[in-house]
Amino acid sequence: MPATLGSESQPTDPEDLKIINMARATLARSQAREAACVRDSDGRTYAASSVDLPHLRLNAIAVAITMAVSSGASGLEAVALAGESNPTENDLALIKDLPSDGVVVWTVDPAGSVRGLVESE
Repeated sequence: MPATLGSESQPTDPEDLKIINMARATLARSQAREAACVRDSDGRTYAASSVDLPHLRLNAIAVAITMAVSSGASGLEAVALAGESNPTENDLALIKDLPSDGVVVWTVDPAGSVRGLVESE
């Protein structure tokens, strides 16, 4: 079970602030229901929005992780999810599919206010 650190947690790491801003910018640009940005274990970032087509539906975390894996990422460090949704159990399971130690998952509303932080175990 993931450890929820709650909404009182605020990002201080510049790299976390970067992925939060990238997720928010992707959300604004795409007008999608949600957007995410992941940072891999090499420090590379991948931002994506949810996909909602007649024959394909993917949430933003799934798309961002797919982009990272297809680019050769071997692990994750952090995830930011922007929009009104929260990470699902499937999102957290997908995050755990890549070797990592305690990936932090920031959730922010479209205006950038941090709603919470989850640390996968």
